[in-house]
Amino acid sequence: MKVLANDGISKSGIKALEKGGFEVITTKVAQEQVANYINANDVSVLLVRSATKVRQDIIDNCPGLKIIGRGGVGMDNIDVDYARANGKHVINTPASSSESVAELVFAHLFNGVRFLHDSNRNMPLEGDSNFEGLKKAYANGIELRGKTLGIIGFGRIGQAVAKIALGLGMRVIAADKFLGKAEIKVDFYNGQFINVEIITEPMEDLFRHSDFITLHVPAQENGYVIDTAELNAMKDNVGIINASRGGIINEVALIEALDSGKVLFAGLDVFEEEPTPAVQVLMHPKISLTPHIGAATLEAQDRIGTELADQIISLLKVEI
Repeated sequence: MKVLANDGISKSGIKALEKGGFEVITTKVAQEQVANYINANDVSVLLVRSATKVRQDIIDNCPGLKIIGRGGVGMDNIDVDYARANGKHVINTPASSSESVAELVFAHLFNGVRFLHDSNRNMPLEGDSNFEGLKKAYANGIELRGKTLGIIGFGRIGQAVAKIALGLGMRVIAADKFLGKAEIKVDFYNGQFINVEIITEPMEDLFRHSDFITLHVPAQENGYVIDTAELNAMKDNVGIINASRGGIINEVALIEALDSGKVLFAGLDVFEEEPTPAVQVLMHPKISLTPHIGAATLEAQDRIGTELADQIISLLKVEI
């Protein structure tokens, strides 16, 4: 059987699939040609990440397709219910990239509180001519220790973020529509650990109490999670991180809040207009930017590849 990994797959995933008797194709097929390629090459399994969309047209036109796999957590680029209703298995890897995304959240937080994103833009331009001026401009950094981090969405990734925050000495609060509380185990290098129970609270309370806010929720069908009203409800000088999904923050309202000083900084790994983010967002001096790389660590990609391979082999062996 053939597997088309249209958005790539790790070498460990390829090895596991080949060991299981599968042929793995890593050719990047254009979105409009995916269905034709699947049929012409008798592909049984389609693996995607965030780039390739698997909508009803592909599902309808590919009767030989048995499995659709998403390397990562969210599956908003796949018509999951429709695929399953048409006899396709739909799988993902919800636990594989949690730590990678959580670490990127803190990369953006450290960037923001110490102005690293802006300093790295200006040091090459002015470091030799305006060193003292830049030193003064970036001299008002903030420590994370002792500050309150509000986590919107307290699933696997949100809880991984909480572990790092607790290890840094931050206070953690969380809001989640479906989860009332969670026990966070913070592990240390020498085998010691602590357990911290966090009880979720209403979003309105989180906005009032958080020094920094990070979002870990699915894509929204209607409206934004954070819009003008929510920004106004937050503390002054709040920092906001989104390494979740584009379109859950109103970027126009965010820029207005950054310009007014209501929001101190933002860190964005995802964007409303991805993959062509708005120029106003890309050029803003108070926004730390990455190109949707939350799960893009070598370790996470290895875990994703091998977990997908294990699921595919298990499912198709059962069918056979």
